[in-house]
Amino acid sequence: MIKGEKTLLVHSIESFGTHDGPGIRLVIFLQGCNIKCLYCQNPDTIVLKGGTKTTIDSLVRRAKNMKIYFGEDGGVTISGGEPMLQSKAIIPFFEALKAENIHTNIDTNGTVRTPEALTLISGLSDLIMFDVKSTSEEGFEALTGARKLQASLNNIKLREESQLPFWLRYVLIPGITDSDHSINWLIQQFSEMNYLERLEILPYHKLGAYKWESLGMQYQLKDVNENTPEQIETAKNVLKRYFKNVT
Repeated sequence: MIKGEKTLLVHSIESFGTHDGPGIRLVIFLQGCNIKCLYCQNPDTIVLKGGTKTTIDSLVRRAKNMKIYFGEDGGVTISGGEPMLQSKAIIPFFEALKAENIHTNIDTNGTVRTPEALTLISGLSDLIMFDVKSTSEEGFEALTGARKLQASLNNIKLREESQLPFWLRYVLIPGITDSDHSINWLIQQFSEMNYLERLEILPYHKLGAYKWESLGMQYQLKDVNENTPEQIETAKNVLKRYFKNVT
């Protein structure tokens, strides 16, 4: 365990999560993010302040108390915000969970490349879910305010080279990320990866728009339409010809 890293800055915790990795999961949302996605559904997690300092020991106890519900597939997922900003503390947390035989997972934008983040990606986390934001640096910057696509691709490559399982998640935004070029880019970049277990196509929605307004921030994608079922099905039908598991 790394000395001095005994707490995580937690935004919120969800028990019995079913959309953040396999099985039933304890999902811990951390405070703070290094990018600002225009469609972020939890914009209150972006700022690097606030949250609740929560001891690793208390989180481990909570996870142990839920083991009966995890079954064979479930476990603990760290999300955010961007959890890798707190990777120094995630390392001892995951080490403690591994000692209890609890499955670990990180939902990340994949852009943090500190030594601690690379340790988690290359071996310590049982599963990594990478959020692929865009298919070009320009598009990445337009959606997030940062040019970090290559950093994300480097981390995905590291996970693949480590021969460990990972998932990819991609938000299908009409007129922005749903072009034929973007879909083909996903195929070219990732379809040959052996340890990619699942590609999730996430429909664009505006469920977090009211949070932006409540924080006094403008939601810039308010004029973008949500996906039709046909748009989602079309993308899925193309991608499932190249990936073994598309949801």
